[in-house]
Amino acid sequence: MEDSLLYDIALTQVPGIGPVQAKFLLEHFHSAQAVFKAGKKELSFIEGIGEVRAKAIKSFQDFDAALSEITFCEKHQIQILTTNNPQYPQRLLHCYDAPTVLYYRGNAALNNSKTISIIGTRLHTDYGKQITEQIIEALVPYNILVISGLAFGIDSIAHKAAIKQQLPTVGVLAHGLSTLYPPQHKQLAKEMLLNGGLLTEFGHNISPEKHNFPKRNRIVAGMSDATIVIETATKGGSMITAELAINYNRDLFAVPGRLTDAKSSGCLKLIQQNKAIVFTNTQQLLEELGWLHKPVKAPAQRSLFIDLTEDEKILVQLLQQQETLPIDTLYLQSGLSSSNVAAAILNLELQNLITALPGKMYRLN
Repeated sequence: MEDSLLYDIALTQVPGIGPVQAKFLLEHFHSAQAVFKAGKKELSFIEGIGEVRAKAIKSFQDFDAALSEITFCEKHQIQILTTNNPQYPQRLLHCYDAPTVLYYRGNAALNNSKTISIIGTRLHTDYGKQITEQIIEALVPYNILVISGLAFGIDSIAHKAAIKQQLPTVGVLAHGLSTLYPPQHKQLAKEMLLNGGLLTEFGHNISPEKHNFPKRNRIVAGMSDATIVIETATKGGSMITAELAINYNRDLFAVPGRLTDAKSSGCLKLIQQNKAIVFTNTQQLLEELGWLHKPVKAPAQRSLFIDLTEDEKILVQLLQQQETLPIDTLYLQSGLSSSNVAAAILNLELQNLITALPGKMYRLN
């Protein structure tokens, strides 16, 4: 496993190879080790690679840096999550630029059945703080994972409120795990590790450079079923995250504010452009996401079960074991071909036995 991780990490360190190019390479060669062993000509023919990037791969020699990363992670109990690791956030796999490797320190399940990101301005108002805390409190009965960016303002308020309400919360960082930014949140980060965690795609020695934050924001948007923008101006990191959520086909909610309040101008713009759903209350949020549902009565389910095909029965049995499952897990655990799973899911939806949720998740009705 260590040899495999060595090549996975090394691939992220090759100049010119970002998540998109790495995804093309891994889809073609099936492993990072095979990428490094491939010939320059074969590499150059891969979509998005070309001769320059192929040369960079073949000339890469700094495997000691990748080994150093593994050593650091082992020393500090940090999980290294590659895209084929079941603990990797499965929702991210549906994003075209999913991180090749993630570094995670914590105990929260990154594939929680319900995941919400809450974001907003660093210079929040009392209104923004109050709304954030009210939303978190209302989410408690639904065991929702709360994600944000551990920044000043709305981000930290969301994390603190989740800790207070004993909801798992994960902070996505724009730097490596050997440091923490902002440093004023070190105590908050320690508390998050008790029921949540810290997640990043950056190696331990990477500092919080300005260009890292938009990369961080795409993870916040991509691993959530929905994003709630509490307060933001018309420009800034929250608006970037909101656009990313839209691009990833995630639900986006915006909290309306006063027309004269600059800190709500971004939320109002998202609503005015029909990019975001107006957030009115948590009940409405849960209804929009299909999270308010009545449990299926066992006798009715058994009577329907006998009318299913064998493929459909397999999927129903898997969904009976867990409240919701992502499509990738259904592929993996069912042992069926992708076409058979797609056909079975379609038939189950037509029979109103399952419901499709954001992030290509499915649950029994």
